[in-house]
Amino acid sequence: MATDISKITEKSPWQELTEGNKVYGGATSVHFHTGEWRTNTPVFDADKCTQCLLCAPVCPDSSIPVENGERGDFDLDHCKGCGICAKVCPFDAITMKEGK
Repeated sequence: MATDISKITEKSPWQELTEGNKVYGGATSVHFHTGEWRTNTPVFDADKCTQCLLCAPVCPDSSIPVENGERGDFDLDHCKGCGICAKVCPFDAITMKEGK
């Protein structure tokens, strides 16, 4: 029997979680803060950023918010620290630091 995922919150009792913490419904990833798994953390230097936005589409976790054509700081609740964004940034505006 699947649990109604829309009712699960960060403070839900373990009895309400699905087996293996599987997500059964679409658009429910906001309920799971997968950034807690991160071992490396991206650091954004806004002074070096030219807003080329090369980083945003390569982020597999959609952790780089873009509004009005400009990127914001990272959504660390969902970033897993893969470092792809730092590798594609030609201006060294993103560096990776070890730890959270």
